[in-house]
Amino acid sequence: MSEAASISAGIAGRYAQAVFDIATEEGTLPAVEADLEALEAALAESSDFRDFIASPLIGREEMGAAMAAIAERMGLSRVMRNTLGLMAQKRRLFVLPQFVAALRALIARSRGEITAEVVSAQPLSPEQERRLAATLSEAEGRTVRLRTRTDPSLIGGLVVRLGSRMIDTSVRTKLGRIGNMMKEVG
Repeated sequence: MSEAASISAGIAGRYAQAVFDIATEEGTLPAVEADLEALEAALAESSDFRDFIASPLIGREEMGAAMAAIAERMGLSRVMRNTLGLMAQKRRLFVLPQFVAALRALIARSRGEITAEVVSAQPLSPEQERRLAATLSEAEGRTVRLRTRTDPSLIGGLVVRLGSRMIDTSVRTKLGRIGNMMKEVG
């Protein structure tokens, strides 16, 4: 991890821990989880939002006012609105993606859960997701929640990242291995 990424992760982790502690104390963890869903969607879908949080050209007050308006429009909880306002004031909104990931990890850990990132060539059916989560939960010994996305370049199969482990059963990887073996032979 680069030094800049490490610093960003540290900043995001401190904000995430503070929000987690406050939300746990106030009993508003479900609302904060809903906020995370909304923020993840905004980060994934809006390049303007990503550009906004990363922009060094926008002043503190302007960024704070804009973030307050965005948070209000998104219907975020009081804890999240206040945190985002503080992050804007301190010019720390650039760590928002890491903050969301860190807070999600804290919530999952408090429940004894772990999240598996699953990439498939085609969207998984609800039954496939349920069976995959059950299989991973049994192997891991705790509840596994899936975060899925699709990548047609896999051709078929799955890539599952569970903690520091990665399971790659994609056709793309298998074809790559066959290609490497053929190069060694010929």
